[in-house]
Parts: sequence; C-alpha cells; structure tokens
Amino acid sequence: MQFIPLIAIMVIMWVVLIVPQQRRTKAHREMISKLEVGDEVLTSSGMYGSIAEFDGSTVFLAVSDNLEVKVTKESIAERVVYQDEPAN
Repeated sequence: MQFIPLIAIMVIMWVVLIVPQQRRTKAHREMISKLEVGDEVLTSSGMYGSIAEFDGSTVFLAVSDNLEVKVTKESIAERVVYQDEPAN
C-alpha cells in the first residue's frame, strides 16, 4: 500500500511531462515531412527564408536574392503562414 502514492506520482509526472513532449515531437516531424520547395520557414535560430532545394536531410534556404544558407531539416522550427494565404 505504500507504493500506490509513489506509482500515482510517477504516472502523473509521465502524463504531464512526457506525453506533451511526444506530441510536439510528432507534430514537428509531420510538419517537416510536408515541407515543399518555395515554403517560407523560420529556423530555430530565428532566420526566415524560403526553401530553395532539398538534399537529403539538408535544406537550402534562400534568405536573399543571391544568398542561400544550408541548414538541416531538424533546425526548421515552423512553416510561416501569412494571414492572406490559406493554411495547409
């Protein structure tokens, strides 16, 4: 009977801490898999750019007219959706 509170606390911590992180990770992987050339994205370092090319797990972001930056897919934090375009 002394282990029931300990088990209950462990279950509550699992539900509060681990499950939300798993959901965020799954949503991030899904978002990355749906990216296409031309999508506007924000990297985890705060850089905005448009996807110019994919090369395996590497993405080339066009950040200016004559400047492309090479980043990993995992470093893309989110797809930028402007108010006047429909969300996919």
